Parts: sequence; C-alpha cells; structure tokens
Amino acid sequence: MNSQILAISLGLMSAVTLAAANMSVKMGSDILVGRAILSLSAALLILPAAFIVPLPDTATWTALLIAMPAHFFYQICLVQAMQRADLSLIFPVMRGSAPLLTALSALLFLNEQLASLAWAGLLMATGAVIAFALPPRGRGFRDHPHGAALLWALGTAIGIALYNVADARGVRLAHSPFTFIVWLFLLDSILITAAATIMRRDALRQAVAMKWRYGVAAGALSILSFGAALYAFGLIEAAKVSALRETSVVFAAMMGALFLGEGFGRRRIVAAGILATGLVRMQFGG
Repeated sequence: MNSQILAISLGLMSAVTLAAANMSVKMGSDILVGRAILSLSAALLILPAAFIVPLPDTATWTALLIAMPAHFFYQICLVQAMQRADLSLIFPVMRGSAPLLTALSALLFLNEQLASLAWAGLLMATGAVIAFALPPRGRGFRDHPHGAALLWALGTAIGIALYNVADARGVRLAHSPFTFIVWLFLLDSILITAAATIMRRDALRQAVAMKWRYGVAAGALSILSFGAALYAFGLIEAAKVSALRETSVVFAAMMGALFLGEGFGRRRIVAAGILATGLVRMQFGG
C-alpha cells in the first residue's frame, strides 16, 4: 500500500470515528464534562505507549507547546457550540469550514501549495457550509435562532485550522511521529480536564462514577480518529488530510438524525452532499 492510499484510508477512518466520538459527547447532559471525560479517557488509554515510544526531543516539546493552546481553544469553542444547537447543524459548519482555513494556514506557515482544482473543491465545500448556516426561510441573519451557536462553530473551525497546522508541523519535526501523537494525547487532556474540574467539579465526579464506560468508548474512538489523522499528516498535505477528515459531516448528520432525533431536512441533505463532493474533489484535484 503506497503512502497516498494509506493516507486516504486513514483520513476516511478518522472521519467516521470523529463523527461517532462527537455524537457520544452530544448525547451527554453536560458537554464540557463529556468532553473532559473523553480527553482524559484517551490520555489514560494511550499512557502505556509513552513507555514504548522515544522520549520527545527539544523540537517535539516546542511543537507540543505550540499545539496545546490551539487544541484548548478548539475544545472550548466546540463545547460552547454543542451546548447551543443540534449536532447536524453545527458540526457541518465547524468541520466544513476547517479545510479552507487549514489550506490558507498551511499556505502561510508550511508553504504547502494546492492545485486550482483543489481550491475549487474547497470553495464548493465552503458554499455548502454557508447553506447549512442560512437562517430559516423568511428570517434574516440578525434573527437567526442559532446565531450564537454558529459563531462558536466558526470559532471551532478556526481552532481546527490552527491545530491542524501545528500538528502537521509537529509530526514532521518529531524524530518519531508516534512520539508526537502519544504525548499530544497525554497533554491535550490537562487543560480541558482542569476547566471541567474547576467549573463542574460535582458533575464531573458523578459522570466519572456513572458513565465512565461511555467515556472510555469515546476516548478510544478519539484515539483512532485523531491518531489516524496525525499519522496521515506525515504522508500528504495537511489540507488534504483535513478535507478527508471533514467528510465526517455527512456521518455526523446521519448519526444526529438516527440516534439523537434531530431533523435533517432537504436543504441539509443537499448541502451535505455538496460539501462531501467538494471535499473529495479537493482531495483528488492535485
């Protein structure tokens, strides 16, 4: 299996598991607590690997310190967005906007160039995101019932773009990509768990006692999802990995309709199809 096929396979696996992990968080009554349990479970599950992979060198530690604030910013925006609207609305906006932002960031900071067809695919995907974000018929953006949620979703997309570039740089700089992956999972749990402990101490304690099995399952999905994406960053361009991963919007919308009882609607079905088509076109556009 060549590196291109491996990267595509990892990206698609990451998409499915990403949607499942976020659905499990959305199913909980407290999004911040659910996100903290997911991150903490992932850190505990991957902890034994820290004794196997090489220790981080100076370049890897520097990359990790740059990546951590980006991940925390993403998680806080994600929590705020998921508390305010359906997964089938905010997830396509936050994840569908990320590839374009990632491509622009990678162009600036990693000097990654994309072909014109790839940019066309990105713009198509962005148009689909706008369709998702449109207010109900007869209402303006000022009266949008989910305006605050969409702003937080856009903040989440910015966080995704920031950590995509930071992580791609870290994987490529590290002596072993697995060292960066393992230590990122370990460190990523610190800030969000601290925030949940400070703000939701009692709820966090109860959730750990009663729903730890769900946390372990979500943490395992998170490791599969993000671990696959991180490894793929070392094989192909960051924007292409992001585009493949963000096809998760279709899976998340389907899961929201099937398991969370969320409405999908004709407009969202069409927008999801256009979004996925644009992201796939971006992947194979050169």
